Formats: sequence, C-alpha cells, structure tokens
Amino acid sequence: MRTVAAAVLGLAAAAGVLLSAGPALAHGFSSTVYVDVTAGDAGHVRTAVELEYDLYIVSAADYGRDDALFRAGTDAFEAAHDAAMGAALNAHRDAALRYVTERFAVSAAGAACTAAPAGDFTVGGREGVPYARVVLQWSCPRRADTHQVRSALFPDHETYVKGVKTIVTYRLDGRAGSAVLDATRPSFSTGQPWQRRFGEFFRLGAEHLLTGADHLLFLLALIAGSRRPREIVLAATAFTVAHSVTFMLAALGLVEVPAGIVEPVIALSIAVVAAWHLAAGSRAGSRGRAGWGRLGVVFCFGLVHGLGFAGALGIDEAFSWTLLWSLLVFNVGIETVQLALIAAVFPVLAGLRRGCPRVGRWLTGAVSVGVSVIGLIWFVQRTLGG
Repeated sequence: MRTVAAAVLGLAAAAGVLLSAGPALAHGFSSTVYVDVTAGDAGHVRTAVELEYDLYIVSAADYGRDDALFRAGTDAFEAAHDAAMGAALNAHRDAALRYVTERFAVSAAGAACTAAPAGDFTVGGREGVPYARVVLQWSCPRRADTHQVRSALFPDHETYVKGVKTIVTYRLDGRAGSAVLDATRPSFSTGQPWQRRFGEFFRLGAEHLLTGADHLLFLLALIAGSRRPREIVLAATAFTVAHSVTFMLAALGLVEVPAGIVEPVIALSIAVVAAWHLAAGSRAGSRGRAGWGRLGVVFCFGLVHGLGFAGALGIDEAFSWTLLWSLLVFNVGIETVQLALIAAVFPVLAGLRRGCPRVGRWLTGAVSVGVSVIGLIWFVQRTLGG
C-alpha cells in the first residue's frame, strides 16, 4: 500500500503542476496566430490577422511602453466583453497596430510592402478564448508572381508564451493553400514546393499531440486499461478511426461544435476511460461485454477528440485538394506520435504485470486514479469556465 500511496502522491503533485501552470484548456503554454491572406483590389494584398487577446495586450503595451493600453485592455479582458475589448484596442490604435506591423510583413519579389489598416479592431472567440482581429491592406512597390509572408509575433524573448505557431491560409498569386510558421521557419512563399508544406503539417500534427496534455492523458488511460497487445491495438484503432472522421469533417467546415461543449467532454473522456479500468479491469480481463463496451466508449469519445484536434488547427478555408492533403498529413503526424508512445509505454507496463504482478497492478491502478482525478478537475474547470 505504501507503493500505491507514493505513486498517487506523485501523480497528485504532477497534477498540481499541470493545473497551476496554465488555463484549463489543452494548450496552456503555447499560442496560435491565424492569418488569412487574399488578393485585394488593384494589386493589393489583404491580410486578416487574429491574435490571442490577452497576450496581444500585454505584448503590445510592453513593446510600445503604453501603460494606458495595458490598463484598458486588462480591464476589458476581466469584464469578458468583446465590444469593450475591441474598444480598448481602437482607443490605442497606434500602439496596437505598431506591434503587428513591425513583427509581421508581406513582400513581393523581395521588396517590402506597406501596410495600412482596413477597418477597426474586432474581438471574437476561438476555442472559447478571446481573439483580436485586425485587417491590413498591403501596397507593394512592384507586381510579382509570388509573395512572401514573414511573422515574428509573440517571440520567445518576450517570455509571455513559448512555441507560437502562425497558421496561414492563402488565396493569392493564383494559388491556394496553408502554411505553418514558427521560430524555426518564420516565413513562407506562395511559390513554396508542396513537399515543404506537407512537412510542416506533419510536424504540426506531431507537436500538437505531444503538447496537448489532455490528448496525452487520454492515450495514457487507454494504455493503462489494456492488458494485452490486442486490446491496445483495438482501442487505439477505435480512437484513431473516430477522431480522424470528425477531424476531417470539422476542419473542412462540414461539422461545427462549440468549444464550450467539446473541451469539457474531452476532459470527461479522460476521467471515464481511466476509471473504466478500475471498474471493470478486475473482471474477466477485458473480454466480452466489458471489452466491446470499452471500445464503444473509446470510439464515441474519439469523435469528440477529433473536434478538439480540428479546433486547435483552426483552418477556415474553402475546400481544395491541397487543403485536404494538408489535413491528411497533419493527421498522419498525430498518428505517428500516438503509435510511437504506445510502442514505448505499453511494453513497459505489460512487462511489469508479468514480471512483478503486484507492482504492475498497483502502478496501473495508481495511474488510472491519477489520470481520472485530473480529468474530473479539468471537466469541472471547463464547465464552470464556459
């Protein structure tokens, strides 16, 4: 029992770190910027840039040494009122614009384009998080067959956030597609080869699973609740098929479910799947009704996780074959990491159960309890927090 108590206390400490380090949503330590690039009138380029509001306020105020922007922006954020948040940005328009235009750029054939605002700042929601939106019209000194986009928004040295991704969708220069920018690849060209675009989406899918605490815990619950290779293969297959279906449908805009529903259900899925082992694991293995029932639960929750994957990717683009292949590659990145984690963790637990049955049972039970508790806490947080 001492081993069980120590394991549970260790998991509780880890849970405390996870829960205190950031918000209840899955991606507390990173942020995503969304940019839509299209051809404007008379040869101009139009960009709609969306940034996480609270980070934007802190960064823009610090960058421009504008304490008034910080106070107005944080007051509006605490009031949780979209119109007030938009008004705070518009009241300090110059400082807010300067942060974007000095960290985000468009060029044509190597010549820098000049930005001008096209309308006021507005604020809306993505995955239940307030996002500020600004539309810029770019005038380029020369016409070109390709354009380049560069982003250095929310750089690591600001220390407010790490691992920023900028997801760009574009319909420009007779081409349409998507690209992923980060600190290692801060720019792209509309003429970039398809191999690079797909490589970026594979890496994004892999990183998304590795940095998504809730999806990792769900996978850990699946592994802990499976005794034989056949069980984990069936459970992983059910999860993969389910989340792949809803991920593709949601990313293509065919299905839309509010994040206020998706995120709490994802948290609940972690608790239920982890607790399933405690409730049914001591019976006749996982065969018969218990085994098929567990697969059914995993499949249903996998459908919800697919919506979470799509919400994190956040692409809002008309269907194209390029987009479809990008989404498929993103999904392959997720599956590759998922299979690698199963291959690394499941044999260790299975070996413990065979070589040291008592320790294996205690460890599996402790993991299941810890994961289930974390899932329940997240469920309450996300439900109460909307």
